[in-house]
Amino acid sequence: MSALPYWHVDAFADAPFKGNQAAVIPLESWLDDAVLQAIGEENNFAETAFLVPDDSGEADYELRWFTPTSEVRMCGHATLASGHVILNRDGGDRVTFRTRHAGILEVRRAEADYELALPTSTVAERDVPGLLSALGCEARVFDTVEGTEETTIVLLENEAAVRALSPDMRALEKIDRMAICTGPGDSTDVVSRVFVPAWGVPEDSVTGSAHSVLAPFWAERLGRDSFTAHQASARGGDLTVRLEGDRAWLGGPCVTVVEGTFYLSERTG
Repeated sequence: MSALPYWHVDAFADAPFKGNQAAVIPLESWLDDAVLQAIGEENNFAETAFLVPDDSGEADYELRWFTPTSEVRMCGHATLASGHVILNRDGGDRVTFRTRHAGILEVRRAEADYELALPTSTVAERDVPGLLSALGCEARVFDTVEGTEETTIVLLENEAAVRALSPDMRALEKIDRMAICTGPGDSTDVVSRVFVPAWGVPEDSVTGSAHSVLAPFWAERLGRDSFTAHQASARGGDLTVRLEGDRAWLGGPCVTVVEGTFYLSERTG
């Protein structure tokens, strides 16, 4: 029986039961991919983050993320949660992660909270077949031109329209996209909801990677490089967003909810 250190963190949350849940599991070396996926399914969070000390000299750790059904190319909230775990366990002001598809990511302390740097993505207005009918709305659609993930921004008129969405999840499952539904906020500059049933996450609670796409999109429309954002999921979460070159700096707190041990049978896999 192997004993793995385990943290359950609520990211982009200033109290338990808010923000987005992530499991963080530091490893000495990589387990088989099938085992990593099975752990992600067992945890049943939007993402489980796995860390291994990086021997390349490029970063402090290697980092991968798994949903209950698949490995993803980039995840913001679980990276923020990983930074929270490492900085609180080991001390220091910053930690870097080498990833397979998103390059080097950084988490650093920022006053009482943290900031996370993610690569930005660019979008262009174009149709994504079946998306608006699955969402049940009329809106402008902007699809990925260049970026780490296949994402689509759906621009709605206001916060009320974003909150009123009631998508057909079975129809969305057939569209291999992260659907980022957004509009001007009432008490924050920007509001959003994010649906990713094709990747095993029907509605995500607070999505860092979505805000790396929203950063240049809204900076252009607002006429400034920083803004506040709220993701209007059932749990909800607030972020600060700052565009700096080709990086989106996302700010917010984290809360450790559980710290313990994940037991892995030697017969696993």
